[in-house]
Amino acid sequence: MVVNYDCCIYSISASVFLTFAYVASLYVWKTKFSRDHPSTIKRRFFSVFCIMLLAPCVTWLFLKEETLIRGDMYEQLGLRLSGIIVAFVTPLALTSVLFLGPLTMQFLSGTWRIYIEPLYWMASWQDLTWVRNHIMAPLSEEWVFRACMMPLLLQCLEPFTAVFVGPLLFGIAHFHHIFEQIKSGFDLRTSIMISAFQFMYTSLFGAYSAYLFARTGHFVAPLAAHMFCNHMGFPNFGEIAYYPLTQRLLIISNLVLGFTLWCYMLTPLTEPAYYDNKLHWPSDLIEIPSNEIMSE
Repeated sequence: MVVNYDCCIYSISASVFLTFAYVASLYVWKTKFSRDHPSTIKRRFFSVFCIMLLAPCVTWLFLKEETLIRGDMYEQLGLRLSGIIVAFVTPLALTSVLFLGPLTMQFLSGTWRIYIEPLYWMASWQDLTWVRNHIMAPLSEEWVFRACMMPLLLQCLEPFTAVFVGPLLFGIAHFHHIFEQIKSGFDLRTSIMISAFQFMYTSLFGAYSAYLFARTGHFVAPLAAHMFCNHMGFPNFGEIAYYPLTQRLLIISNLVLGFTLWCYMLTPLTEPAYYDNKLHWPSDLIEIPSNEIMSE
């Protein structure tokens, strides 16, 4: 790829603008309540929704004509019907494999039974904090940081470079939690340490999510993975010690097995050809000309 430095400057600047706009939208409301108060959540829903409307306009403004020739605006944003079902199911299954250890803990503890309780789902949809964490946060973050930001980066950077540049902004966007932690009573040092840890794992997840978007060319792929990860949360490895020895060994084995299988299956299960993706990532599959004759 021939790098157009002017294009890169504009694309990265637009991406930085989207990052700051997203974070700023959370603080336009003056309130004495915490981030989990219903009034705070409702106001932030509205402001983030406004940013979701603004973001594709920024993307369209800074996309080059030659980029749009390769795929229209809807395709650039990952809004395609072709391959959409496999783009939802496969990344979700792949992410579940990564969480094989925590899923084993849920099975052994019996907490998985809440998923078959209608009352659990009814109560969850009435809980604004649950809706924020499981629906609105993944939806808005994936829309702004993947669907609207990645096309800008991919038009001037190599795919692997774009996959790691965008998530840095995604991780930085989570540093705003430091102010809320201080407001909640944490000292500055503790707040910085917590935010640094959040930056690390949100950047790593952002790279995975950006990889799914670039490889599949679908918005629903990183969205499904994000919703699942937010539901599972960061694994609490300390809980393993409370299980009997045999169960501890099983959990640890499945932690290692899940991560190993995820690493092994990540590339083949995200092969762009499976998702009819001819836009963001070159296919790994080598096509053999139909007129080629194999001779003995």
